[in-house]
Amino acid sequence: MELLNILLDVEMQKGLAALGAGVAAIGAGIGVGRIGAAALESMARQPEVAGDIRSNMIVAAALVEGVSLFAVIVCLLVAL
Repeated sequence: MELLNILLDVEMQKGLAALGAGVAAIGAGIGVGRIGAAALESMARQPEVAGDIRSNMIVAAALVEGVSLFAVIVCLLVAL
């Protein structure tokens, strides 16, 4: 019964939600950084396809940012 009370503690849930939002934001930063690094490396290896790589990089970065924004919003809604 004590464990159930700990798990249902509202303040703990708010803290975990804020932690989840932070992890989502950090994960998005790491993901976009890795996408950019890989794109720059591939452009250096094959400069003739730099335009295609750049456009694919922008699409991938936008998808990562969209998922992370969704995760942050969900975490903040849980915290309220």
